Amino acid sequence: MASFPLPTNLVESVAEDDSPERKVWVERLPEIVGRLAERWSLDVGAPFQPGGQVSWVAPARDGAGRDLVLKVGWTHEEGRDEAEGLRVWAGHGAVQVFEVHVDGPTTALLLERCEPGTTCKSALAEPEQDEVVAGLLRRLWREPPAGHPFRPLVRMCDWWADEFSDDLADEPDALDPGLARAGVELFRGLPREDVPQRLLVTDLHAENVLAAQREPWLIIDPKPYVGDPAYDVLQHMLNCRDRLVADPRGLARRMADLAGLDRERVQLWLFARAVQESVNLPWLRPVVPRLAPR
Repeated sequence: MASFPLPTNLVESVAEDDSPERKVWVERLPEIVGRLAERWSLDVGAPFQPGGQVSWVAPARDGAGRDLVLKVGWTHEEGRDEAEGLRVWAGHGAVQVFEVHVDGPTTALLLERCEPGTTCKSALAEPEQDEVVAGLLRRLWREPPAGHPFRPLVRMCDWWADEFSDDLADEPDALDPGLARAGVELFRGLPREDVPQRLLVTDLHAENVLAAQREPWLIIDPKPYVGDPAYDVLQHMLNCRDRLVADPRGLARRMADLAGLDRERVQLWLFARAVQESVNLPWLRPVVPRLAPR
């Protein structure tokens, strides 16, 4: 194990995790990666650094000389349908998936490699990132196919709302009770409203958008759900901390306009999500009252 390279973020995440199963899984990664390399006839390089928290991801080349990416992930609830989402998008605005192998706690994907692979976050200023992210989302939102496996957004929102209530019980002074109640009610209620349902990315931000040759920008690491498109611009805004703190309503209006969404609905979603994140992200607490519905 000492000679097998691990991404820094994966190491730190596992160290903080109480799951003995996940620690065993990391210890088995050399064997798992070796078997996948044999299965798909791959030459596999060192993993990308610092990497993600739940996956071992590295450049690879197959017998035909294709430059690919091998993603070996600990199967987790949020990312369960990544491969199915990529199949639906079929390379339009997203990386292509060529092979999938699920074995117990391991989900392995063989993906298109983006070259040069520069992140949108490192290549562009934030206002330009807004345009790229919104443009990609408008292409990716589509009606889910018949018989699709994707979960409704309401399931994720209910799950996160329950976690918020537990966290707030441990830190009851984190937020004004009225704002907390209004925000979590919206977070549960908005995904239940009768709006057009689309296949969502749910975790799209500029670090998950890479420069490529086949298209200028391609998304990676989607966490697909089906629901309200107005939800899908939230993660990008949360990653634009300085602008969000300076003018939360202005940023919400900008992203709504760029993505072709209703301004008021995006602001409501941003208020609800800011409340939901506020216990674990204290910098959001001053933002919450400025987004509260008027």
